[in-house]
Order: sequence, then structure tokens, then C-alpha cells
Amino acid sequence: MILAQTPITISGPFRAPAQMLANQSYGGHKSVHDAESAAAIGLAGAPIEGPTHFSQFEPLAAAIWGDKWFTNGCISSHFLNMVIEGEQVQAHLCCDHVGDTIGRIDAYKADGTPVLTGTASIGPHHSETELAKRLAAAIERPPVELRVIDQLRVGQRGADDDVVAMGFDDHMGELYPFSLREKLQLITEEIAYFQPGAATPWGGEIVPIEMLSVLTGSSSARSNFKVRQPSVGLFIDLEVRLLNGPVFVGRPYRLEREILARSSSKRTESYWTRTTLQDGDLAVAEVLLHSGVFTSSYVG
Repeated sequence: MILAQTPITISGPFRAPAQMLANQSYGGHKSVHDAESAAAIGLAGAPIEGPTHFSQFEPLAAAIWGDKWFTNGCISSHFLNMVIEGEQVQAHLCCDHVGDTIGRIDAYKADGTPVLTGTASIGPHHSETELAKRLAAAIERPPVELRVIDQLRVGQRGADDDVVAMGFDDHMGELYPFSLREKLQLITEEIAYFQPGAATPWGGEIVPIEMLSVLTGSSSARSNFKVRQPSVGLFIDLEVRLLNGPVFVGRPYRLEREILARSSSKRTESYWTRTTLQDGDLAVAEVLLHSGVFTSSYVG
């Protein structure tokens, strides 16, 4: 018999995530996922995109919370160290007690280097997530001087007519030069609900949680959120929360986007954006992204 006070820890296998952003570009130049661009700012190699690691947590969360994970799940992550293609990563999920609706997540490289830390939870009423604390701290300590993201303002909103959809063969623009079908061929975890033609409890194939940041980010080039260029960006923190999911393949969603805070450090300037996927009047999912730019990459 499993007692209610028994902690639960689940670990997945080591996986070697694929690099799919080597050809990413924005602002007329390559991104940090290009080897030469990464070397120019002193990185050891071109990193894997952070959300790629989210897929390794999906089977762990589904093992604890079942299909509710795909409708009301939330993964909230602070990225610690970059992963280069060929490196192996293992994901861990720990809940303090049986029946908990939130747990700690961590991922490590084979040599023990931490990749990310955060929380995984299910709603509809989530406990305090990893990024809830970090966002609150950023709001309390606004930066004094900004030079690269100075044109952005807290409270700034995106366009009202921003509509996106992700079919299996849709290419999502220069920021994401691959299709969902191509991603599913290389994704670290093959979950049946994601596959073309899948029979799901919700009546259609669903989008993997790692691809929701792609869906919301695919139209960011059309938004009015302008960062001075040329500059090289990165993901610092990312939270993906399903409110009334799942998100369906091929279905159009209207985006509501708002800047919540700005931050700075010795090496970066950054800003926090919340993007909500709307199906009519229904809020289906939210993506909270803390994205930054390497200050030294902006020659101005």
C-alpha cells in the first residue's frame, strides 16, 4: 500500500535532443543556435533550444496525473546551462506526497551538470510555480538603464488580429524553420496523442507542450515588440500552462500578448512576455517567456 505521505520521484531515460534551429534567423541575421554566432559571443557551441527539454517531462507528468496533464498541465522552468547537440540529458520529477498537484522538476547532463530546474503542476488552480516567484522578483526590481530593449515598455500589448495555427506540415517562419511533422520525427518522446491520425479522448491530435512556445513565438516577428538589432537572443525562463486544453493541431488560435516586466544582468537585458491562446472567448493556454539578449552582441 502506498501511503499519502510517500514521496514520488520519477526519472526518465537519458536522451540526446536534436538541434533543429541551426538555420534560425531574425532581424536579418543568424541566432545563437548557429555555431558561428554562438562562438562570436564566447559560447562553447550552438545550444539546443530550451523548450526541447520539456518533452522529456511529459511522460513523467502523465504517469502521475494521467490525461489531465494534457488539458491542465503546467511546466515552469528556469534554464541553467545550455545543451549542445550530442549531449545526453535526463529528466526528473518529484512530488512530496501522493496526491500532490505540483512537483519539482530537474534535468541533468550525463556528467551531472544541471540543465534546468522548476515545477510541474496541474490545475485548474496551480500552486505557486517556479516562474511566479521569479516574475514577482523582476517586477520589484526594474532595471535602471537599458540600451538594447529600451524601446519595449511594461504593459505594451501585441496586435489584436494575431492569429496562428500549427498543422503537421506548416512551417512556422524564420524563427522556427521546421514543421510539426519534422519535429515529431526527432522528438525525444513518442507520445501517441501527438501523432498524425491519433485517436485521442478530445477528438483530434494535440500539440506537444514543447511546441506551444513555437506556436506563440511564430508570429512574434509581426508584433510591435522591437529589440535593437543586430543582437543575439536567448531563453532564460519559460512557463507553458494549459488552461482549458489541449491545444489542437491545425486549429486557429488568436494570441493576446503583453509585456509584464523588464530585467537586466551583467551579460543580458531581458523582458517577460505573457501570450494567451484564445479559442473564441475561451483562454486555452498561456506561455510566459523571459527572453533576453546578450548585451555584448549589440554593436551599437
